[in-house]
Amino acid sequence: MQFIDLQSQYLRIQTEVQQAVADVLSSQAYIMGPAVDELEQRLAAYVGIKHAITCSSGTDALVIPLMAFELDKNDAVFVPSFTFFASAESITLAGGTPVFVDSDPRTFNLTLKNLQAAYARVVTEGKFRPRGILAVDLFGIPADYDTLASFAREHDLFLIEDAAQAFGATYKGRRAGSFGDVAATSFFPAKPLGCYGDGGAIFTNDDDLAQTLRSIRVHGQGTDKYDNIRIGINGRLDTIQAVILLKKLAIFDTEITTRNEAAAAYTQALQDILETPFVPNGVQSVWAQYSLLAAGATEREAILAALKAKDIPAAVYYRVPIHLSTAYGALGYQPGNLPVCEDLAQRIFSLPMHPYLSNNDIKLITDTIKEAL
Repeated sequence: MQFIDLQSQYLRIQTEVQQAVADVLSSQAYIMGPAVDELEQRLAAYVGIKHAITCSSGTDALVIPLMAFELDKNDAVFVPSFTFFASAESITLAGGTPVFVDSDPRTFNLTLKNLQAAYARVVTEGKFRPRGILAVDLFGIPADYDTLASFAREHDLFLIEDAAQAFGATYKGRRAGSFGDVAATSFFPAKPLGCYGDGGAIFTNDDDLAQTLRSIRVHGQGTDKYDNIRIGINGRLDTIQAVILLKKLAIFDTEITTRNEAAAAYTQALQDILETPFVPNGVQSVWAQYSLLAAGATEREAILAALKAKDIPAAVYYRVPIHLSTAYGALGYQPGNLPVCEDLAQRIFSLPMHPYLSNNDIKLITDTIKEAL
């Protein structure tokens, strides 16, 4: 059994992918070839936004817009602590300082209440200047962007949506990737829409910002590629990844439907014995992960051991909240500062989730958990 079954997906589209890759090899347009432009147009139409700018990874999809906002070390960007390290790391790489925010105990996302508390603390301490918010759509569920966008406007903060785990999800009828001043996603192979290497994309409706993002993506070039008008990075997407993503995008909506069916089956079987994922009204998850909460760390480890004994893969996202990571020790956070995300880190675990789970797979997994409890 696979935690994420990329092999079954590949067999479904093998002929189309092999032909597309062969066409790129014949053309020798390996970097930013015609398929990259086609992919950007398709992605923009899918999300419902004016500009999609592809790039070399999901991390670069965050770093590039943060660079566009010209941060310095005194600029605070509010970010959840309970997420993948890149969400905070990108702020540091772009020159700013992350200010970590506690999680909602049900959605695991950043909420207005916790954001207000973090903002008030920064203003009171006076060490940093609030500049922006980086909200993460954790495990496939978009954050509450109506309230976050209102707060951002009220306090003159930029808002970035980190949709790396939620591309394809919806919030009140709008696709993930369409919120905030700018959004980012990842095409890492394990993501709901993934390529066969690294890749990412940035989304915005702001024409001027889009122009700046494209410049930063290619070493800060201007209208002439040898006229570098700002500091940038080498953040381009290669053409082979673009053609793979185009083939995967063609089956993506059917895979989202199947993911939701698998999640519903998990929830039906486990809702009486574990804390199953909460999906708010008006939201459709894309189920980047199906994550459950055990009663405590001991129960979680017993479940993981039982699954391992039957060769069922499981994972823990995330055992260490970022504010307690070694890399950010100098910021002075201590255990107990963000109690919800610290509690989640002790209890959370994730089950296999992909569009190719069979009913027998789900029954084996859920029966094993019931036996362990």
